[in-house]
Amino acid sequence: QVQLVESGGGLVQAGDSLRLSCEASGRHFSSYAMGWLRQAAGLEREFVAVISRSGGLTAYAESVKGRFTISRDNVKNTVTLQMNSLKPEDTAVYYCAAKESGIVTRTPQYDYWGQGTQVTVSS
Repeated sequence: QVQLVESGGGLVQAGDSLRLSCEASGRHFSSYAMGWLRQAAGLEREFVAVISRSGGLTAYAESVKGRFTISRDNVKNTVTLQMNSLKPEDTAVYYCAAKESGIVTRTPQYDYWGQGTQVTVSS
């Protein structure tokens, strides 16, 4: 019921900042919890951040806590991941995702996915 398109990925140096955006189209964007997940080469897809339907609750992976911030705008139908103090280990394809359940959990289980955007951090 929702289609997601990510943008904002690129090649940066360690310590730099980057902002990823996800634009959603479809029905009832505000009814979905929204998340960002990533998959590094050769590794499993992992949870990064999630935000509740109204934006009142957020959760982060321990590896990004304090550096990344997830936010959403239910009027513009967008979700953003602000990434600061980037590290080489942040290099991955980043996916925007939506879940029908309103439960905020640190898991990679989502119902709808974007195509992904590459983030590469050099040392």
